[in-house]
This record gives sequence, structure tokens and C-alpha cells, in this order.
Amino acid sequence: MENNKFNEFIKITKKLNKIEIIPLLMGSVGLEIVTGQGWNTQDLDIHVPGDKRGWEVPPEISIFNWDDIMKIMISMEYTLIDLHEHEFSKKGLSVEFGIIDTLPDFAGVKLEELELHQKGEVKYYLLNPEQYLSVYESSSKDSYRADKNNDKDLKKIDFLKSMILQ
Repeated sequence: MENNKFNEFIKITKKLNKIEIIPLLMGSVGLEIVTGQGWNTQDLDIHVPGDKRGWEVPPEISIFNWDDIMKIMISMEYTLIDLHEHEFSKKGLSVEFGIIDTLPDFAGVKLEELELHQKGEVKYYLLNPEQYLSVYESSSKDSYRADKNNDKDLKKIDFLKSMILQ
């Protein structure tokens, strides 16, 4: 399956690895890689180390190494369009950074159980189907996400449940 968003993730991750960050590919792009199923991806969701309090911390300090990440994204011709969401854009592609350290409290996903993957010399984490199910079930309870993405999230939850039960 050709996935240009995944290829862009690998380019970004190669630069993140150089500053000793191993990111987690979240969202639908990661789900496509794990399930082999197309999910009509809209953006790239990349989680990196940060303050586990998440939204409670000012956005300019909630992600560790934020200044270095900004420099990387700008060097790749991305424009910061929303500091609160840590969102960049380039040629119609949105890349949002989240905080990997919020996963245990948010979805019960233990960081030490994340699966490390490698493509060439590039290292990154991916959730397994059970972990994705936990994330999407937790997300479906979030009122903002429920209003915005509930139908898509419910389809992903149903798909993951059937995949896990096989």
C-alpha cells in the first residue's frame, strides 16, 4: 500500500531521530500501517515526549524539545498554523504533534509496551491493534472528538474489535 503521508512521517522522523526523539505514529496513518486498511487519512499525528499533564501546560512548553522540533519543521518548509494544537501545514498536509506521555492516563496504554519499528535507519513506535482500540474507545468518549469524528471513530472501533477477535 503506497502511503505518501507515511513516507512524509519517515522523513520527519529521520530528523527527529537525529535529536534523539523516537516518535509514535498515531492517528489514521498509523492505523493504516497496522491494519493494512485504508482510512481516508486527513493528516499526520505524531506523538513525542512531553509533559504528561498535556493541556494543563502552556503549549510552548508542553512538548519537550519544542524549539528543536519547530526548527526541523521550518527547515522542511512547514508553517506553524496553531501553537495550541502544535499543528504545522505544508502543501495541504497538516502535521500535528501530541504528547506521548499522556497515553497511560488517557487510554491506559503503557509506554514501555509500545512496539519499536525501524525502516532503514529510522526508528519509530506504532500502537498494536489492542492499543489502538483503547485509544479510539477513549477518544470516542471525548465530547469534542465525538462531535467531530464519532462516525469515523466508531467504524475504526468496530474494525479493530473484529480484527482482534479473529
